[in-house]
Order: sequence, then structure tokens, then C-alpha cells
Amino acid sequence: MAKFTATVLATLVAGSSAFVSQQPATFSTTLKAKEGVWDPMGLMELGSGEAFDTFPGQQLHPSKQTINFTMAKFTATVLATLVAGSSAFVSQQPATFSTTLKAKEGVWDPMGLMELGSGEAFDTFPGMFPNEQFLREAEIKHGRQAMLAWTGVWATSKDPFGLALHFPGAPDCDDWTTALGVFAKEEPAVFGAVLAVIAACEGESVGHSGDNFIGVSTKETPGNLNFDYLGMKGKLGEEGVARYADVEIKNGRAAMIAMASLFAFKSIPGSVPIMDVLGAH
Repeated sequence: MAKFTATVLATLVAGSSAFVSQQPATFSTTLKAKEGVWDPMGLMELGSGEAFDTFPGQQLHPSKQTINFTMAKFTATVLATLVAGSSAFVSQQPATFSTTLKAKEGVWDPMGLMELGSGEAFDTFPGMFPNEQFLREAEIKHGRQAMLAWTGVWATSKDPFGLALHFPGAPDCDDWTTALGVFAKEEPAVFGAVLAVIAACEGESVGHSGDNFIGVSTKETPGNLNFDYLGMKGKLGEEGVARYADVEIKNGRAAMIAMASLFAFKSIPGSVPIMDVLGAH
């Protein structure tokens, strides 16, 4: 904006100075151009009586002094407008963050994704992005699912490092990527019951505490299902519970990365070299 303002100012100065050109006019028109002045239309002569002005002294045409004064007022007005316009680009409020997406203190979130649903970023449509409550709950749930999935793949895999476990009577499938489809096809009743249990757990986890997507959940601890039949919370104490919550988050993140690597290994040959070294297939 500063470069643009400077360019416009320079143009105005050049334009106003052009009324006193260093080069004499080299053409003539019906309106006489005065030598040494860039006035090809001879406007300065209209009020002098030297052109076709047949009424000397009347205010039919402005004099040279009037034109100069008017031009000065016009230039001053434009300059003032430019200064006022450029100052509008300078915020009167101090900046509180360096980017549009704000990184929350104490949380590794360089892109500020946790702020998208809070309305503090560029979210102009409330409810468009999930609130922090939803993101924390979703991370814990996906971490738990990934840990179960990784354990299931490892336990049933027939690779050198797999346990090759198999429940008697259950469908047998050598490829874990298609095992769920085979199981659903051969055991539809059991598969439906599993889905029903998952739906019940999901509904129970959020149904009584409010919609965490818009940040109105009353649940104090993300991922807490109030399922502690062994009474571990009482035995561990607050510090122990906090420690294991941190351990769960970290292991869940590692499991999500591990499952992503397994899917990449199956879909893009050679994308995970360590799996080739270990003899996985």
C-alpha cells in the first residue's frame, strides 16, 4: 500500500508540474497554445481575450490565475484523500497473533486447527468447524480404535512377526484388508450385533453431555465413559490418572500412525521399506 501511495503521489506531482512544461508546444489548434506551457487546447487563453472570447472581462472563461488556483485545490484534495485512505490500512488495534490461524499456548498446534471452531479464527459461520471439545474427544476415540486395530492385525497376521491367531469356527482370511468384508458376509448377525454395540457406546458417550461439536458439552474429561469396573481411578489417584491419560494419548497417536503405515504398505508397494525388510506381505 505504501508503494502504491508513493506511485500515485509521484504521478500527481508529475501531472501538476506538466502544466509548466520545459518543451514548447509544437502544434497549433483553433485554441492557441501558449509557448513554454503544455496547454494544447489553449485553455489559459480563454479568459485573456486572445482566443475567440468576444466578451473580455466577463466570467465566461476562467483566467490563468483561476485555473492555477483550482488545480492546486484539486491536487490538495486528492493528496488528503490518499493520506486518509492509506491510513485506513493501518489498524488501530495491536496485533495479538502473527497469523490468521492462532496457535494455542501449551499445545503443539502450529496451524491453529483447534481455534477453527471457536470463532476466534476466520470462522465466519458459527458451527462450521468442530469445537476443541469435539477434537479432543475424537482424537482419544480414534486412538483407541487404532490401538485395537493394530492389535487385531498383529494377532491374526500370518506374517513372520504375526501371532496367526484364529478363533475356531470364525471365517478365515489371509488378507486383513478384506477380512471385515468376509466376516460381515459370512456372519451377518454377529456383524450387526457388533455395530449395534458400537452405536450404543458412541451415543452413550455424547448423548447425555450435550453436543461437543459446537462446544456445549458438560463432560469434564474427554473420552471418559464412566466405565471403571476395576476401580482404577481410586487406586491410582489424580496424578496416576493424569499420567495414564497422557500415556493413552501418546500410544493412540502412535497407533494411528502405525495403521496409516499399514494401509500405505498395502496400497502403495514399497512405501514402507521397513515392512519389506521384515518380510511382511
